[in-house]
Amino acid sequence: MNILILSGSPRKNSNSAAFANEFKKGAESIGHTVTLFDVGNMKIGACLACEYCHNKGNGECIQKDGMQSIYPALNTADVIVFASAVHYWSFSGQLQSVITRFYAPHKPTAKKYAMILSSHSPDVYNALISQYTDMLDFFGAENLGIKTFCGTNQLTENNLKEIYDFGASL
Repeated sequence: MNILILSGSPRKNSNSAAFANEFKKGAESIGHTVTLFDVGNMKIGACLACEYCHNKGNGECIQKDGMQSIYPALNTADVIVFASAVHYWSFSGQLQSVITRFYAPHKPTAKKYAMILSSHSPDVYNALISQYTDMLDFFGAENLGIKTFCGTNQLTENNLKEIYDFGASL
């Protein structure tokens, strides 16, 4: 199975980046092919709503940036995993920009998704979970699970094992 992980934190050593890497290790341990993009550190603009992709571009975005390396992976992924810190009740701005650019091909071909979220507050997940489930409904996709972690010490042995096992469960 081809798994695409989109890790949205702009911080190199963030909790969500560690969770994304641990998920990748778990999925690879049972033979899956995993591609991880550190979108939090890529140059990717948000959708311009110019409609080029649907009028003249035949599904290709007019912007030529970091998404050019992600689009091929979107076309071959069986599973897409979003890993993000929660920034003001939403994905990180960097990951949100990537998601807006899904508009060019209209819908990713993946029919299974998972989400891993990290925050220091326990009360910030509901809006993002709603966005995620609405997105999956639109895509006609299955939710494989949502993992949320909060607090100041998230990278515990138990939490990392939980994410490794989550990746290995696919």
